Amino acid sequence: MPTAKEKDQEPQESTLLEISALSEKLEKAHLPDDLKETAKETLVRLNRAMTHGVYQQDYEQAAKYIDWILKIPWAARSTDNLDLKAAKTILDKSHWGLESVKNRILEYLSVLKLHQEKDSDKVFKTTRASILCFVGLPGSGKTSFAASIAESLGRKFGRIAMGGMSNPMLLRGQPRTLPQAEPGTVVRSLVRAGTKNPVILLDEIDSIAEGAESDIMGVLLELLDPEQNFAFTDYYINYPVDLSEVLFIASANRMGNITSAVMDRLEIIIMPRYTDEDKMKIARDYLYPRELVATGVDSAKVKFSEEVWPLMIKPFGYEIDIRNIQRTINGVLRKVARKIVEENAQLVEITPENYRDFLPQW
Repeated sequence: MPTAKEKDQEPQESTLLEISALSEKLEKAHLPDDLKETAKETLVRLNRAMTHGVYQQDYEQAAKYIDWILKIPWAARSTDNLDLKAAKTILDKSHWGLESVKNRILEYLSVLKLHQEKDSDKVFKTTRASILCFVGLPGSGKTSFAASIAESLGRKFGRIAMGGMSNPMLLRGQPRTLPQAEPGTVVRSLVRAGTKNPVILLDEIDSIAEGAESDIMGVLLELLDPEQNFAFTDYYINYPVDLSEVLFIASANRMGNITSAVMDRLEIIIMPRYTDEDKMKIARDYLYPRELVATGVDSAKVKFSEEVWPLMIKPFGYEIDIRNIQRTINGVLRKVARKIVEENAQLVEITPENYRDFLPQW
């Protein structure tokens, strides 16, 4: 049986082994030289302290910090695909109509392509003209357009929800002196993407919590300004992170709540309203196939009559947005799925006479 002294030494020895493993990871990692040296010195001091007693909390804080800096893609980047024909195919596949918006995006990608051809040995850097901001009603396609731009470029896509954000530390991170401190959403988006040049959507920048606008808009200015974002400081990492290769895109429901300084850095694209004909086309040819996959309903076991689609875009007698049309179709298919499972129905038809029986309860 081990003695009490030997039992006390076991966690200490285990921690020393973990420190040694972290040191090996640091040696192999592609980090900025000065940051790597600082992390090494931290581990040396921690290793020295551990020989005089167990400092588990200090170790956990240091290990957590080093784990984060190892995850940040300091050098990894994806290769841009600036094939305009492929980009148009992707935009058409995911969005019906909105040709004016698609043309603006293709013009934007054309500018990036010309810059790439002139400076083939250089990587894309953010400029004042390269930050798009989609403005329109909820459900008008702002988020999906941003995702389509990422897909067409062959980049990873990340989204930061700005709606209701009340503290700039959510973007910039918390100092490591605070308990449970972590990096901000910007650094976490880079880590999730695994590359230093993802597309990051700053979603609903007009919906920041009241009273926090000035502080958070100040961080946005730093993120969107090419003269500053090459050395963005996250309080937790406490080392400049280069965001100049990130393609930031913003979205807003309205422009009134965005400060003029931030507006100056954005290229505004107004999302036009869909007509009823557009909505029927989107519901039938885009949303319905997606929701069949989402609900697992076999397309051979359900049939929507053509006369029901005008009713599906106004299921309760008033106009609803695209997102709610999608929810309505999903709700109808869930009830169809129940009939198939409980009643072994071989074909469920949705008609103007019975569609109300299948509508979800909002």
